[in-house]
Amino acid sequence: MPGKKKNLLTRFLKWRYKNISNKTFVQIMSVIVGFLAGLAAVTLKNITYFIQAVLEGGIVISQNQLYFILPVFGLTLVYLYVKFVHKRPIQHAVSSIIFALSKKGGLLSVKNIYTPLIAAPLTVGFGGSVGLLGPAVKSGSAISSNLSRLFHLEPKTRSLLVACASAGAISSIFQSPIAAIIFAVEVFTLDLTMLSMLPLLLASISGVLTSYFFLGNEVLFSFSLSEGFELKDTLFYILLGIGTAFASIYFTKMYFAILDFFKRFRSPKYKLLVGGIAIGIMLYAIPPLYGEGFSFINNLLEGKHLDALGNTPFDNYTHNIWVVIALLFGITIFKAIAMTATFAAGGAGGIFIPTMVMGSALGNVVAKVINNLGFGFEVSESNFTLIGMAGLIAGVIHAPLTAIFLIAEITGGYQLFVPLMITASISFLITKNALDYTIYTKELAKIGALLTHNKDQMVLGLMEMEDVIETNFKSVQPEMTLGEMLHQSVSKSTRNIFPVLNENQKLMGIIVLDDIREFMFDNELYGTLFVKNLMHAPPEHIFYDTDNMKQVMQKFQDSGAWNLPVIKEGKYVGFISKSKLLTAYRRKLINYTR
Repeated sequence: MPGKKKNLLTRFLKWRYKNISNKTFVQIMSVIVGFLAGLAAVTLKNITYFIQAVLEGGIVISQNQLYFILPVFGLTLVYLYVKFVHKRPIQHAVSSIIFALSKKGGLLSVKNIYTPLIAAPLTVGFGGSVGLLGPAVKSGSAISSNLSRLFHLEPKTRSLLVACASAGAISSIFQSPIAAIIFAVEVFTLDLTMLSMLPLLLASISGVLTSYFFLGNEVLFSFSLSEGFELKDTLFYILLGIGTAFASIYFTKMYFAILDFFKRFRSPKYKLLVGGIAIGIMLYAIPPLYGEGFSFINNLLEGKHLDALGNTPFDNYTHNIWVVIALLFGITIFKAIAMTATFAAGGAGGIFIPTMVMGSALGNVVAKVINNLGFGFEVSESNFTLIGMAGLIAGVIHAPLTAIFLIAEITGGYQLFVPLMITASISFLITKNALDYTIYTKELAKIGALLTHNKDQMVLGLMEMEDVIETNFKSVQPEMTLGEMLHQSVSKSTRNIFPVLNENQKLMGIIVLDDIREFMFDNELYGTLFVKNLMHAPPEHIFYDTDNMKQVMQKFQDSGAWNLPVIKEGKYVGFISKSKLLTAYRRKLINYTR
């Protein structure tokens, strides 16, 4: 049976090559992956909402007491799934996709199709304070990657279709096809041309139609604008941009600080226990931290701040607006902590929607403060809630255009384009100057796997070190005489450089042909002159385990060398030559830009 399926696939591929151009086939595939990514997103949402609906009654009956237990229970289920089924730690969704695009030609394992559909609902449904966008994008991208591999598509096309799948998933979740395309371009640093634009557009349309088909006209935010932009509010939108910038910096720094704290716990069980209890305590005190938080945003948009806050230990004091402001500001502070604790404890999810929740709370706080200072100012709390979301998205993930178009699309708020641009651009500029990398990209930048819109850096990031290492160098030992070196290595080598290795294959130094040229024909020195007397240190070393291709290129530039030795796990493995490095760079650049 498997042979029959393989034969059918081979016949289809032959037919496709003869009858369908590559361009047309990519466009067809973009529609398919958009639909499948949208279907994955819809499935993910429905599973999560079903779990939440089942547990909701118990939470109400227990008067929030279950908040202490549910996160630990959900994280335990995820831990058991990872240990016995997935069998490897769950990686951050968007970061792992960027790594796959950068270093694996867009290849993602089959497990990445179904694991997000299991782990994320268990995490979010049981109270984990993370979002579903990242897992939806991961599942859709894995579907696209494996379909591309099945149909023998080249890496560049496969990467484009992975970006198409992400656009389809985002379009399906938010019903915002334009923002979905922009997200793929900004976050995955896709080179936007007409060749890539049409597949992205088709995938995005396919994803949003899938959402409409299965969910009807159900929208995330049941809100329509009643107040547009007023010039007199410009200064307040600038202040909101500054506020969201500092909140974005706090969000990012807190994320990495908490992850570093949890690294102290070597056992996943301790991480689960500490993280689960911490989340439970936060949920009991601040119920809106439960799950994604879309209902919280909707209540703020409708002006129902008490419904947004839910039942808290501070209910007796919420008649005072400043207590409400303090509680909403607490959500701004603790959303980042609850989200990161969920990740650190082993949960699965995304950061995008928690960013929106945090931004909505902050925007609402700023508006309430302005309206209650007593200076006679009056601004729209709903508008500030929306624009606060855009400011956080622009600052946290460095994607201002995504932020602007997403908020405009999901609310029909194109009247707010000017304040959206003001707040998002200020937040992005301040955050970008304060933080070089985002939550998505910081770890990738350390290993040289970061994709950027800078073509030079992009191409260097796509290059693999093993592709440029040369091993046809004759090695010599320190105790060799000049004569032994000449007869055993120099006479049999086509290269003019010789690595000096000890018995453990560790590099002691190098000898260049120019170093021995004056002694080569002096027979009297053949038995008295030793390699250890002739060798010298190389101008620089390349470390396979830690250096990325950008650092390798920099070392050639700084040292002025033509060949540099490569060290892997403390042992010599070969040389990289400048000529081969530049040839590989030019070839990769041509393939990337064609």
